[in-house]
Amino acid sequence: MFKRILIANRGEIACRVMRTAKEMGLETVAVYSNADRTSQHCKQADIAEYIGSSPASESYLNIDKIIQVAKQHQVDAIHPGYGFLSENAQFAKACQKNGIVFIGPPVDAIDQMGSKSQAKAIMEQAKVPLVPGYHGQNNSLKHLTEEASKIGYPVMLKAVMGGGGKGMRVVNRAEEMPFAIESAQREAQSSFGDQQLLIEKCIVKPRHVEIQVFADQHGNCLYLSDRDCSIQRRHQKVVEEAPAPGLSDQLRSAMGEAAVQAAKAINYVGAGTVEFLLDSSGEFYFMEMNTRLQVEHPVTELITGVDLVEWQLRVASGEALPITQHDIVHSGHAIELRIYAEDPARDFMPSTGQIHYLSEPSFLSDVRVDSGIVQGDSISEYYDPMISKLIVFGDTRTSAIRLLKEALNHYHVLGITTNIGYLHSIISQDAFADVALNTDFLITHQESIQQRQTCEHAILMTMATVARLNQSCHQHRKTLPEPSREGFRLSQQHVSRFNFTHPNESKQIENHQTVITHTGQRNNHFKVNVQDQLYRVTIVNTNIDTNIKNGAVMTVEIDGVRYRFHAQVTPDSTAVFYQGQAYEFTHQPNYESAQDNQEELNPTAPLNGIVSALLVEKGDQVAQGDPLLVVEAMKMEYTINATQAAVIDDVLCELGDQVQHGAVLLHLSTPDDDPTPEVKHASNQS
Repeated sequence: MFKRILIANRGEIACRVMRTAKEMGLETVAVYSNADRTSQHCKQADIAEYIGSSPASESYLNIDKIIQVAKQHQVDAIHPGYGFLSENAQFAKACQKNGIVFIGPPVDAIDQMGSKSQAKAIMEQAKVPLVPGYHGQNNSLKHLTEEASKIGYPVMLKAVMGGGGKGMRVVNRAEEMPFAIESAQREAQSSFGDQQLLIEKCIVKPRHVEIQVFADQHGNCLYLSDRDCSIQRRHQKVVEEAPAPGLSDQLRSAMGEAAVQAAKAINYVGAGTVEFLLDSSGEFYFMEMNTRLQVEHPVTELITGVDLVEWQLRVASGEALPITQHDIVHSGHAIELRIYAEDPARDFMPSTGQIHYLSEPSFLSDVRVDSGIVQGDSISEYYDPMISKLIVFGDTRTSAIRLLKEALNHYHVLGITTNIGYLHSIISQDAFADVALNTDFLITHQESIQQRQTCEHAILMTMATVARLNQSCHQHRKTLPEPSREGFRLSQQHVSRFNFTHPNESKQIENHQTVITHTGQRNNHFKVNVQDQLYRVTIVNTNIDTNIKNGAVMTVEIDGVRYRFHAQVTPDSTAVFYQGQAYEFTHQPNYESAQDNQEELNPTAPLNGIVSALLVEKGDQVAQGDPLLVVEAMKMEYTINATQAAVIDDVLCELGDQVQHGAVLLHLSTPDDDPTPEVKHASNQS
């Protein structure tokens, strides 16, 4: 067994690998960039070594530097985690050349599965079912468009060297192909250094079911479990569960055996995942093989009792698999949710900044949080916005869903925006409970998911008002609070007032005053006036939340509707956590004027990032909806479109520029009143 390993990664997966390594008595070496100098994976490692600037290309993708650090600290092996260099054959070769064990599959296996077109050819020979498609070398616009027409729309463009949803585009019509190809190639080049694409027939509303396989250096290969990862956004998984619900034993075995067949076809060693598309008739098709540990590996661990990282370390050191296929037993059901620093209300824009407050639900039984952050850490714009994984285990899928909702209600983050409320809404859908799963789930149920996330601002402010009043009463042990800087009470009328400020949908700060009037003889009945709306409020129950500093769990009735929420009250703010969402109301008014029309016309950077495509020039006329430019951040592209017909007066950025969130990128003006203006569409420019 190894004595010292280096983890060539960051964040939660680096911390996850270190946890098992330390349990096995191994020393760990971390590497870090400028952005990660104070990160948790550095603090948890025995040794931490700086490897470069914040951009991944200058640090976590710097093969020479990582190998140099590994040799400097005389490590026996390198664990690549997932992402970055985990499926990079050149990195595996560099490890091999320098006498360092790569904790992963052989170089040939990575090469063969790294090219999607080559992988399809190998699987075809191994008689693993395939989706019809084009896997050739000719990637000209004309040829790809012709091949797509032969296959029949809709089709899926995929980066040949891709993974993680990067360089993937669904194309429904021939006229969409030029822009889709250019965008997919650009993203593929940025993410993988290779812009080659393949085309596959787009199977309408399939399920995404994958199989966890494991093989050792002694010829043994088995599958541990299947997982359903159908709920995806932008081709990236959002919800994962094991076992995949609703599969017959016969289908489960057939898919598992096909996955083992695929692994054996390339003489695989280590942990791998074979991904299939499963259609409504029960037919399944090979999609790709990921030659690494998956993000969603914990759900397999929970239902099998196997520590997959431990198996990785033991197999890489030459040990045989400890069990056979016959020994694998599944128990219960596990579900994982990916917690992202992103804003669902702003088209899932990544959210950067410092985490001012963090309370995770890991104190709950059968709840696991794989995280790489703590309160006070900052989220950088340089890397993937996933900050943690929430995993639960239940005896049944129903009990697991119930526990998952409770865990989300106890997952509280302030300072950045997260998708926790969005996830709560997803798993609360009837279709999710009924196993009506497919890769279009989020599109199909978009309206219902959005509605469940939406709570009237006045209701939320009423919750904040009641929470603050309750806290004041608790502190002073009186029915109503004494005068204070947070509000004041008119004792004769039994009235209290609080001044709250909160950003509106446009991120402008608005000031509101709430008025609470005590009614009747009972202390728990009030009238609350918020935004010229009068609500009758009854406090049903309130308890101190020991998991939140200055926190309470409250159940209130507002106009007869019962709400249960968590709250945190400090001298300067009140935070309300309701159905996974976080709302923070401050007590220091800050007025900001609304933007005028001209400011709204000029597009600004939606986040910190790099200008990866400029689609317009000075003097161009554009129509509403035309793409103007593309900003890339956290390995994702964000296309900025014209909000109305306009003329490009000035271009304030250049290709490759790093831009800050809110920076004005273009100056636009409305075109002259011409009944038939000649509009030059940005999407037609090269």
